[in-house]
Amino acid sequence: MVFKIIGYKSILTVILVLLAGLNIKAQEKRGRARDFGIFTGILKTGYHNAITDVKGVTVGHATLIKGESVRTGVTAIIPHGGNVFQDKVPAAVYIGNGFGKSMGLSQISELGSLETPILLTNTLNTPLVANALLDYVLAQPGNENVRSVNAMVGETNDGGLNDIRGRHVKTEDVFAALKNAKSGTIEEGCVGAGTGTEALGFKGGIGTASRILPISKGGYTVGVLVQSNFGGVLQINGAPVGRELNNFYMMDKSKPYKADGSCMIVIATDAPLSDRNLERLAKRSYIAFGNVGAFSSNGSGDYAIAFSTYEKNRIPYNSKDSVRHIDDLNNDDLSPLFMAVWEATEEALLNSLFMAIDTKGKNGREVKALPIQKTLEVLKKYNALNQNMLPMAIEK
Repeated sequence: MVFKIIGYKSILTVILVLLAGLNIKAQEKRGRARDFGIFTGILKTGYHNAITDVKGVTVGHATLIKGESVRTGVTAIIPHGGNVFQDKVPAAVYIGNGFGKSMGLSQISELGSLETPILLTNTLNTPLVANALLDYVLAQPGNENVRSVNAMVGETNDGGLNDIRGRHVKTEDVFAALKNAKSGTIEEGCVGAGTGTEALGFKGGIGTASRILPISKGGYTVGVLVQSNFGGVLQINGAPVGRELNNFYMMDKSKPYKADGSCMIVIATDAPLSDRNLERLAKRSYIAFGNVGAFSSNGSGDYAIAFSTYEKNRIPYNSKDSVRHIDDLNNDDLSPLFMAVWEATEEALLNSLFMAIDTKGKNGREVKALPIQKTLEVLKKYNALNQNMLPMAIEK
């Protein structure tokens, strides 16, 4: 039996197809973290509470479920609707732990620009996905004479549930994810590059969130998308959820626990930032990584990639000007953005867990999703649940 889910179908449809393909019994009702009264920080979210709240950013998935062993896919994040190679965006990379096989990071760090969509997939599929991304870029109108492209492909290792050695993601899947990329609501959990991932002892996946600054602080939007696949001791709003649920790193040896695997954090903003300040923004996402209980194990490749969609700062491929003038926020004005990326990253990581479902994969191995009701009980015990929280009275 083969299932291939591509693009922006309803979450309900995705779950039903997954359940059918994986032969899993009816599961606990899923939802995003704040659907259950779990709020991170004080800033307001964007309309969709997603990376797509940053104007122009689109996201698409290709989800591959095949037989008993293929649980993988591709997720595409496109910075704007034009030709990204011809109209590059400022970008930066922050490496939390460098155990990773991503492609394209060094040139972004060196030149401070992103010239392709960002694709996420599994570790051993990275070169194949990069090759397909090259085909996509070279075929775009205006790129007929291009002879060098820095393809940006991030990865995590989903080999615990997926036949990763089979390298099942193909060119058509990459093209489908790119073609179906849209704005608005984003599918989360066991979709795209998050289909076979695990995080903090539970089923991981794709998660997203956003924050909007008060007008007095610029009114800028920060959006984050994560591919969660890492270990630690889960914490939510300071409550020791992983410990209370008896599911954490270095627990009883009779209970296997995956500590390695990696996390990709993609950050978008419409704020006018140079690549220097985008790197500073990317660093702050790591605060959220620790807040949820991650510690970046030796075998976890943890990366944050940040880019700005601010149009005046775009970098034309064929610019005739020898000097580039950019707008860049003063250092003293960056603190609200730092807070926004922390909040959005933490909520995106939680959403990746709350939206995932029980998944059975390679060799009959099954990874359970975060048990929501039991988690809520732990949060109530530690007064960490905000079910009756009123909107925050923050500065306008």
